[in-house]
Amino acid sequence: MSEPIAKAEKLDAADELAGLRDRFVLDEGVYLDGNSLGALPAHVPDRIADVVRRQWGELRIRSWTESGWWTAPERIGDRIAPLVGAAPGRIVVGDSTSVNVFKALVAAVRMAREPGDGGSDRDEILVDATTFPTDGYIAGSAARMTGCALRPVTPAEVPGALSSRTAAVLLNHVDYRTGRLYDLPSLTAAVHAAGAYAVWDLCHSAGALPVGLDEHGVGLAVGCTYKYLNGGPGSPAFLYIRRDLQDRFDSPLPGWNSHAEPFGMRDAYEPAAGALRGRVGTPDILSLLVLEAALDVWDGVTVEAVRAKSLALTDFFLECVAEYVPAGRVQCLTPVAHEERGSQVALRCPDAGDVMKRLIERGVVGDFRHPDVLRFGFTPLYVGFRDVERAARVLAEVLLG
Repeated sequence: MSEPIAKAEKLDAADELAGLRDRFVLDEGVYLDGNSLGALPAHVPDRIADVVRRQWGELRIRSWTESGWWTAPERIGDRIAPLVGAAPGRIVVGDSTSVNVFKALVAAVRMAREPGDGGSDRDEILVDATTFPTDGYIAGSAARMTGCALRPVTPAEVPGALSSRTAAVLLNHVDYRTGRLYDLPSLTAAVHAAGAYAVWDLCHSAGALPVGLDEHGVGLAVGCTYKYLNGGPGSPAFLYIRRDLQDRFDSPLPGWNSHAEPFGMRDAYEPAAGALRGRVGTPDILSLLVLEAALDVWDGVTVEAVRAKSLALTDFFLECVAEYVPAGRVQCLTPVAHEERGSQVALRCPDAGDVMKRLIERGVVGDFRHPDVLRFGFTPLYVGFRDVERAARVLAEVLLG
């Protein structure tokens, strides 16, 4: 038995989260793409069958009240809250990440322009220049809508780029390409000290590591639920609104579901109290309830334990890559320092697209990002250390041809 295999078996034997793997539907391969789509929790099919057959098929319209459909967005938000360091009543679930980014960013600009926060002088939005493309697209649209200039900067450049003109700053907690983790506490503090509002995209950190939204005074945040939260393809995103900002949150999409009296059918819009202001239209019930069921896999699990295992998995993967892969064949883009690393490892490889195709053919599933990046996502709820060793060994075999 090789030394890496022996070490993997020892680490798996000591892994307190190892038993969680049985809560998911997995095959004999190695699934390292949970940073794009989480695995299916094993109990979800039966749960959603009940939703379809009984709640929809038998109760029909009565399920809005009798099955709790109407309150699902805030109820499920409260399930997500402890995973991102938020108290109940601060998160609402619904719509896509893109829609929620739009709501949060426009609302941030509107708040920044209120008397006492700089007013009309705040006419600039800063956006992470390395962001996932949709965030940039949405920021551009929000800037046009609000009459702001859009200024792309790297996260490291944000403190120096802030000024009395800055209204809002849109940042990613973890870089989707490289897996770099940015300093949310210090960047949030810098943005707020400048009188602006930070909007954080948590798509690659929610469910993978502690976020501390309340602790660090984050004003607004958005995240998806189909990655580390395993909510299923296209599962609804979430929107976080800090408690003291909720009465000021002015959504650019004031739908009937966020009205103070949604069934009053009033001509004039009056926003509901609290995070409910983030709702828009009729909730997507089937997807919401799949997500709610999927969150059961977190019962008895802390995000701190998940983070500890995530770092151990990624450390071991880098160790195995160094042991197996010929020197110079790949370049690690992910920071080695724990405080700068999310829950993925990105390797630069000249023929990355072809390499990933061959890895998948051999049962090791990661993904490829143009033009030359291999991404491997480590979901501690179901990835083990033998998986990690196997992935690195197969990668070396593929590279050696």
